[in-house]
Amino acid sequence: MTEPTAKEPAKKPFLYVIVCACGIAGDVGKLITAAQERNWGVGVVATPQGLGFLETEAIEAQTGHPIRSAWRAPGEARPLPPADAIAVAPATFNTVNKWAAGISDTLALGILCEAYGMGIPTAVLPYLNSAQAAHPAYRRSLEHLREMDVLIGSYELHRPKAGGGADRYRWEEALRLLAPVVSVAT
Repeated sequence: MTEPTAKEPAKKPFLYVIVCACGIAGDVGKLITAAQERNWGVGVVATPQGLGFLETEAIEAQTGHPIRSAWRAPGEARPLPPADAIAVAPATFNTVNKWAAGISDTLALGILCEAYGMGIPTAVLPYLNSAQAAHPAYRRSLEHLREMDVLIGSYELHRPKAGGGADRYRWEEALRLLAPVVSVAT
């Protein structure tokens, strides 16, 4: 980000929050609020299944931008500014594995796959159960994402079919991970 001149106000960095389908997705407003308090502009991109877990009107009012979930039609204006950073929260087993494998079958995954080549700092906060985390593909996927310089947050696993952990999910950790690599004017 370039330094603002006396005539030019500081540009707020813009954060894409990619939301996946899981029970705690509806709490994404906590991350949006924390980012806005730190002078970020925020836009939400949901996986197609994740969209059903969100209160669309409330999030769009909070961010001032439409939630994106599908690709734009040719010639359609971009509804969000370019991302200065990305936070994937909550990130599911499915999204982590597809992303690491380079599968780009949704807008959210397409953005994540391109982010690496564009050098956009990206943090991921997984949310999954202990049975999913035990799968060898998941461990390999995390290793691959680390090799891609993706910043991986901590998380507490919950038992399969039990849900849980919403009270222990560290939404703001994404911002702490990104802070050293993205300059935010306050």
